[in-house]
Amino acid sequence: MRDQELVRRGGNSRARKPFAPRLLALAVAGALVQPALADDLLELEEVMVTASPRPVSKMESSTSVSSMNTDDLANYAPRSTAEAFRNIPGIRAEASGGEGNANIAVRGLPVASGGAKFLQLQEDGLPVMQFGDIAFGNADIFLRLDSTVGRVESIRGGSASTFASNSPGGVINVISRTGEEAMGSASATVGLDYDSVRTDFEYGGPLADGWRYHVGGFYREGDGPRDAGYTGNSGGQIKANLTREFDNGYARVYFKHLDDKAVSYMPMPARAGGGSITGYDILGDTLQTPLLKTNLGIGDDGNTRRSDITDGMHPVYTSVGTELSFDLGDSWTVTDRFRKAFVDGGFNTPFPAEIGDAQGIAESIGGAGASLVYANGSQAGTAIADPSALNGNGLAMRMHLFDVEYNDLGSYTNDLKVSKDFDSATLTFGYYAASQSIDMSWLWNSYLMEVKGDEAALLDVVNADGESQTDGGLLAYGVPFWGNCCTRNYDAEYDIRAPYVSLEWLLGDLTLDASLRHDSGSASGSYAGNLQMNDVDVNGDGTISVPEQSVSFVDNANALPIDYDWSYTSYSLGANYLLTEDLAVFGRLSHGGRANADRLLFGPNVLPDGGLRDDEAAVDEVDQVETGVKYRRDNLGLFATAFYAETEEQNFEATTQTFFDRDYKAQGVEFEGSYQMGDFNLAGSVTWTDAEIAGDKLNPSLEGNIPRRQADWIYALTPSYTTDRYSVGVNIIGTSDAYAQDNNDLKFDAYTQANLFANYFITPALSVGLNVNNLFDEEGLTEAEEGSVTENGIIRARSINGRTSSVTFKYEF
Repeated sequence: MRDQELVRRGGNSRARKPFAPRLLALAVAGALVQPALADDLLELEEVMVTASPRPVSKMESSTSVSSMNTDDLANYAPRSTAEAFRNIPGIRAEASGGEGNANIAVRGLPVASGGAKFLQLQEDGLPVMQFGDIAFGNADIFLRLDSTVGRVESIRGGSASTFASNSPGGVINVISRTGEEAMGSASATVGLDYDSVRTDFEYGGPLADGWRYHVGGFYREGDGPRDAGYTGNSGGQIKANLTREFDNGYARVYFKHLDDKAVSYMPMPARAGGGSITGYDILGDTLQTPLLKTNLGIGDDGNTRRSDITDGMHPVYTSVGTELSFDLGDSWTVTDRFRKAFVDGGFNTPFPAEIGDAQGIAESIGGAGASLVYANGSQAGTAIADPSALNGNGLAMRMHLFDVEYNDLGSYTNDLKVSKDFDSATLTFGYYAASQSIDMSWLWNSYLMEVKGDEAALLDVVNADGESQTDGGLLAYGVPFWGNCCTRNYDAEYDIRAPYVSLEWLLGDLTLDASLRHDSGSASGSYAGNLQMNDVDVNGDGTISVPEQSVSFVDNANALPIDYDWSYTSYSLGANYLLTEDLAVFGRLSHGGRANADRLLFGPNVLPDGGLRDDEAAVDEVDQVETGVKYRRDNLGLFATAFYAETEEQNFEATTQTFFDRDYKAQGVEFEGSYQMGDFNLAGSVTWTDAEIAGDKLNPSLEGNIPRRQADWIYALTPSYTTDRYSVGVNIIGTSDAYAQDNNDLKFDAYTQANLFANYFITPALSVGLNVNNLFDEEGLTEAEEGSVTENGIIRARSINGRTSSVTFKYEF
């Protein structure tokens, strides 16, 4: 394993060293230097830099912290970024949406409408997005793990409230390599039972006169873990950084360009009790079809536009940044991180607004006696004589195409921090400034499709008089089934300013810390909803079809302003006590907040003048208490934390057009451990959570219920056997049963997923690895649109992907 992949401090850390030299040593080395202690299986001497006033070892920290190195990431067999995060204690990552668009929760804090609302995803210490739950712009869509990553750090609760904005639940920080040593690697990964080819590369090292660099990235092509019938995953990323070391610090510049297309997996037809329906495999099929690749409609400017459905989730993310850290003398240190990101692209995927009896849906569109005709495919124009026998399931899908343009999701971020180190204390002042653009257009259309896993065709509806009610499978230019809610455009700017201060004392074996942060922000811009216009010849064929009789436009002429401010204050108090060199206890009290952004728009809390009806709607606040213990001895390492959290939330869910105004409570225990016996190692984590909806202003009948998809138990266990020549193991991910929705009626079964990994070194530099994700082809439902069993027993649900196997050849040089 490369020594720059981990940040460690050797020996025992109870005798405090001056802060500035330690920080500069960390910065200049990029990733320090000392090997881990032989009995330090949880790497408690590893130095953490995320959401902390100073680099501090896990043993000294008064927060719950974890890290993953590159070997861990490879062994976990992830098919997406969020799949790797499932191995972090306390993190519930519903990684069933494809390469992005995952729902990520921490310690029972709710995921009422998707994304990672109370958890911030960072790259090299700065947020990927200022808000983790932007509608159709979740932060993980814009983040990829590749060979340029040196390690992943995470902090749950604790000082995340005061050292980052909008992240009271925690921070996950993906940290890049920076070329401490001259070395690199190239690898090729090929899917064995699914179509995927990926190449990763990276190289870096010292240059003359104190310069060093690192550059790398990936490129891949293929269908992805599920067969969409076309190349659904295509694109890549390149990252580079250049560091200049000085006697008193360092300066770094970096660059990233991500341009990647990936299929987005939405809820699919499944049996309410679990299992696939006839004609559709929930483990391997998709709603995407090669018979629907383009979408004709009306753009946000009122003109005709055509989008490419095969683009799927398509982030185009380009960023440039700097990182500076210098010793100013007299124990003063300054650190500044800056990033400017330019972001556009789009999000395009089919969503099942209704799955039901094919004949029933046909008559709901065309009236009594309506019939169905294949609109395209090999049977185009053929009438369906018996819709009840269609594909053996007799089902059709009213499909809404989530066609979203990212006009501008760019951001600016600067985090300036100045520290003064005293004999037994460290005082830190900081100022955080950021802005986030959220400029996007929702341009959805409606289609009718057969429920079939392989090359599903569109369907036309013909009424009893023989008149077509659809146009090549198109039901509407808009989504009338949802009241034409979702043709809209918003161009919003969110500015954030946050001064913060922290003070840390070392009193022998006791470390105390206190920190305070005040976030203030402003929202400006405009947003426009839907306007229906009659008799518009969208396709330009000279006739008005039924779908063209009422067409959705963005009502730009009646756009409404966005003009409001918010503020909140966060604090955190912590203590860590070293009982012995190998045993420590800690405790922490914290209060934090999370500003709401685009999900407030089009809702009841935004007034016509752009202000807020209720200022409390702008911010959701979280109170947390935690206490824990860290222990290591010979071949054993343990880290356990008990936690309690109270959360308030206001939110909006696009798929159900539902607003939320709730309070939640959660308590639990988070456990992480590692045991070594010779060449055998067992590592993993288990989290128990008891959560409830403590109050609901809009639907009081839900009070006392368990929040949707919140399992009592989640766990990740990895037994492995490693020698100098090979390693083999299995990463086991599991969850107990959980309710699909807040009404606590329909329940998902517990499931356990096994991911096999094996690596063999042909030479010291050349290795071959086998990776099998979901070895036993286990079904695991992660979310569903329905909260109760339907009359026909069919629900719309997302499952983890079925078994996929790949082989990787890697050369290190």
